Amino acid sequence: MKRITLSLLLTATLALPAFADPVTEWNENACALIALEKIAGPPAANRMLALLHTAVYEAVSKSEKTSADAAVAAASRTVLLKVLPTQSSALEKMYEHSLAKIAPGAARDAGVAAGEAAARAVFTRRADDGAMAMGPESYRPATSAGVYVLTTLPAALTWPQRKPWLMTNAAQFRPGPPPALASERWARDYNEIKALGAKASKTRSPDQTAAARFWEATLPPIYYAVVRNVADSPGRDLVRNARLYAAVSQAIDDSLIAVFDAKYAYNFWRPITAIRNGDLDGNDATERDPSWTPFIDTPPHPEYPCAHCIVSATVAAVLKAEIGRGTVPKFSSTSYMDKGLTRSWTSLDDYEKEVSEARIADGVHYRFSTEVGADMGHKVAALAVAKVLKSE
Repeated sequence: MKRITLSLLLTATLALPAFADPVTEWNENACALIALEKIAGPPAANRMLALLHTAVYEAVSKSEKTSADAAVAAASRTVLLKVLPTQSSALEKMYEHSLAKIAPGAARDAGVAAGEAAARAVFTRRADDGAMAMGPESYRPATSAGVYVLTTLPAALTWPQRKPWLMTNAAQFRPGPPPALASERWARDYNEIKALGAKASKTRSPDQTAAARFWEATLPPIYYAVVRNVADSPGRDLVRNARLYAAVSQAIDDSLIAVFDAKYAYNFWRPITAIRNGDLDGNDATERDPSWTPFIDTPPHPEYPCAHCIVSATVAAVLKAEIGRGTVPKFSSTSYMDKGLTRSWTSLDDYEKEVSEARIADGVHYRFSTEVGADMGHKVAALAVAKVLKSE
């Protein structure tokens, strides 16, 4: 993984063109700082961006007779100082850089005040969202007295207890259970990932391998680059972009609440567990491989449904609603992990499909889980479109 340093981060940020949309600029700032900081996983990181972009949208939507650019900068700074206090030095440099592009005066001062007020209002409104106020999680590893079990605790154990932005509750879109272990569907998807997702797979193509490695990345930058493909397209204005980022960020945050609710409701085994215990599922079509390992390390939480798939489908569905019949020449993203590798797609459908296929090739998700995750993402996105994107 390429090491991200503060000097590289600031050089990249301060080199952005002077005409860069400030909403997009601050999204890039936040994504870069999140990649630099040791965030406790994608759920926490995406919550930060939902707070940020909600504050930004509320600031600019009320910024008549003020500088909207200043409102964006001030709202972003206020949120990020709260959620990333260890990055205050870098944040202040970014903020100074943003303000330096705005003529001093009453409009700029009013914009700063509006941005700060919007950020405070969002924090007040979301103070009871459950991310910080929940008591200690109470996960109890399954074991017998004196018997060793793996000691890494699952991720985001308390996330299903959080207050959503758009959904009525975490279980609103909870899917039905995964396929029965005696079913043909289970055997089909088991054998597919056993062959395609193995570390030493003989059936995975070079492009499938490249995509699998690319989508090992989990932090927000890998997804928000796709959003910026739309935000940077011609003819857009600051308020429209602020609304788009608010819709996307709230939808992503809710999608992770929904998917972790389902994951812990069903507690379904990962391929590495299932394939090494293929003789225990009661299905004659699933042969055990006692030494099977996946292409990438298995994430520390239950398998069903696929979290990458719900997020990518959420992003794709919101962006489709935003552009309608409009066209974007291509969609692309660059990995912060894989030596800056960039992958591109000619449509949002292709992007969404690649993520699902990659998680199978990674050896961490069955096909049925990718399909269910994508369907959940579309449902969450529909709420974001109705409540944020098309609310005016």
